Amino acid sequence: MMEKFITKRIEEWQGPDYDEKTRGEILELIKQNNEKELIDRFYTELEFGTAGLRGTLGAGSNRMNIYVVRKATQGLANYILKKGAGSRGVLIGRDSRIMSDSFALETASVLLANGIKVFYFEEIHPTPTVSFGVRHLMAIAGVMITASHNPKEYNGYKVIWEDGAQITPPYDSEIINEVREITSLEQVRHIPDEDIRKSPIFIKADELVDDDYLAEIKSLSIHPDIISSSKVKITYSPLYGTGFRLVPLSLKKFGFNNIGIVEEQAMPDGNFPTAPHPNPEEKEAMEVGMKHAIENESDVFIATDPDADRLGVMLKKEGLNYVLLNGNQIAILLGFYIISQLKETGKMPVNPRIIKTIVTTDTLSAIAAAYGIETEEVLTGFKWIGAKLKEYEKSGFNYIFGGEESHGYSAGTFVRDKDAVIAASLFAELVAFYYNKGISAYRVLEDIYARFGFYRESQESVIFKGQEGALKISALMERLRSDAPKKIGSYEVAELIDLQNGKNPDWQLPSSNVIILKLSDNAKVISRPSGTEPKIKFYFTTFGKLADGRESVSELMERVSRAHEELKSNFLTEMGVR
Repeated sequence: MMEKFITKRIEEWQGPDYDEKTRGEILELIKQNNEKELIDRFYTELEFGTAGLRGTLGAGSNRMNIYVVRKATQGLANYILKKGAGSRGVLIGRDSRIMSDSFALETASVLLANGIKVFYFEEIHPTPTVSFGVRHLMAIAGVMITASHNPKEYNGYKVIWEDGAQITPPYDSEIINEVREITSLEQVRHIPDEDIRKSPIFIKADELVDDDYLAEIKSLSIHPDIISSSKVKITYSPLYGTGFRLVPLSLKKFGFNNIGIVEEQAMPDGNFPTAPHPNPEEKEAMEVGMKHAIENESDVFIATDPDADRLGVMLKKEGLNYVLLNGNQIAILLGFYIISQLKETGKMPVNPRIIKTIVTTDTLSAIAAAYGIETEEVLTGFKWIGAKLKEYEKSGFNYIFGGEESHGYSAGTFVRDKDAVIAASLFAELVAFYYNKGISAYRVLEDIYARFGFYRESQESVIFKGQEGALKISALMERLRSDAPKKIGSYEVAELIDLQNGKNPDWQLPSSNVIILKLSDNAKVISRPSGTEPKIKFYFTTFGKLADGRESVSELMERVSRAHEELKSNFLTEMGVR
């Protein structure tokens, strides 16, 4: 039996304020007597959180659709108008996903109806171009229509503030409160689609942003001289997304000429036919491109996710042997190349800093320390790295590189979000730099492990859907807080850090639902619920150094990896999720 408030919502969505397609979709579920699906679509409203909106497409208050987008945009518009910033404008971008075009136009429609200037990318664009464009155009905010690396059923709505970063305190809660005040479509202003481009405050943004964005990326090149003569062979896949145009353009501006594009995945397509989970973190998404790269004997295969903020990489080792890198390994190579080469060329700025999230490899910190550079740690999510960049404007620190284990990286300060166009360009450069020295980039990675030790990291996501799932996730976190294990297999639990309850004042981080178990031998387990999906994430780390002169790097990696799998298995069994 459905609760009355759900029935009332269903009746409302059958009313004249909603289009025929939406009403028909709901009516079909009613005819099918599909009570479970109706409850899921209407038991709550899709939550506008600190990352904006993200959800599966469809009719209903708990789905991504034009009505949810309109309400969210009206809340954002009200906030901007209260700030007196409507004339500064909002930059709107979108990816290649299903409904992205419609959601972008709906966003423009509502903003224009409220008298707020709109900068609009006519072509699909990577998320980082919105981050760059907001500051470049001196807009008050940006909206990016994307669900990043999620499957085709999803779409989302990301808000970027005037500093070019995703919204953080206090703006996030203030905007969220305004969005929550929009409870009815009667509160929403919008203009017809056919009037959007006729508006005198509608401005096309593509030509105002793209060339300057690419020029800024080119300025990050440390060794431009070695690229034009390089014989490095690159294979690239945009995974049907927004990188299809700007990534090859950036690589060519860097001087690369031998670039092969994965034809099956070259053009935008929100159905992602050969990569249903278009996430470069997942091997399945990379397989088609890896096959092309191997067949063409490429030195490196690079892929970007649909909104081109995440980077995936496969490297040639020696001969025709290849290895798919994880997010931490990409971060290590990028970080080491940038730090070491800025140092060697005398281009290192004063007061340099790198930034990483708390779940990203500690190898980055070790590399930075060896070069006398401080590392700052922030909460999971690139928005916290973006927020630090704003702080650095006043503190005098110079940001040179930042990364997160989930394949997000940036360099320079002109983009305040993770940027796969930057990362792809710099990664290709580092491959060429070491290639010209007669060594593979993977050999450099092994040398780093020999010098600094090997951290083996992995993540395990456990999905719990619906209301019942949310309760299970909450119970798991509370169990860790109140009754954490004293020992996990052979590892002693040395310290529990609860970032929500502030049990460790040494960590200068905002309150967050994160628990860190520091273990013996530099191992650790970090637990946190996802902020955008119905899952809890566990991050595992084990560590080891070369035991003696007889142990090879590959043997070290195998030894630490065996210990890693034991730790993971013991912990997940202890928590009752395996």
